[in-house]
Amino acid sequence: MSDRALSYDSPGATRPADRTWTGALSGFRRYESSVLVGRGAHAFEAASQALLHWGVKTRSGFRVEPAQGSELRVREEARYHLVARLGPVAVREPVQVVAVVDTPTRRGFAYGTLTGHPVSGEEAFVVDLAPGGEVRLVLRSLTRPAPGPWRLAFPALLVAQRWYRARYRRALLPGRQRTPVVDEPQAPTRGTMPG
Repeated sequence: MSDRALSYDSPGATRPADRTWTGALSGFRRYESSVLVGRGAHAFEAASQALLHWGVKTRSGFRVEPAQGSELRVREEARYHLVARLGPVAVREPVQVVAVVDTPTRRGFAYGTLTGHPVSGEEAFVVDLAPGGEVRLVLRSLTRPAPGPWRLAFPALLVAQRWYRARYRRALLPGRQRTPVVDEPQAPTRGTMPG
């Protein structure tokens, strides 16, 4: 996987460290959503730990495979395969963590797609502790069709993306704790986004 490049030109474009996101990339579909997942410091710590160990993805049905030399905890520039099973077929999506935020009130990361991923772009997952104690999961993405044969499947991939996003929004709710598995709107703008 070390020979693969990012499949887009603006790593960090989802700005996971920023509470307000106003950016968009030409040619990408922009998405942002948030959901209340708890209240208080304990809920923030629990959600953060799950998130920084790929809990949103694993609790949504993905398997996460760290690249050789990587660990399960997200780390900037680390590479992974995210594996989605569609019946008997497994789709391995190569990604690289492009940004990590770890502050007392905001924790999360963004990953960018590498060549060979079914879509091109970036996805961010952030847990935010608001001044009033609300803990929210924030989802952001920029997506466009990947070049090559996956481009023809892009309409179906958008349907799958919406289905996974619904799962992402439930992944950190109380009672959803599971051990990670190792080995989920706004009007589109002209541009793209990842899965």
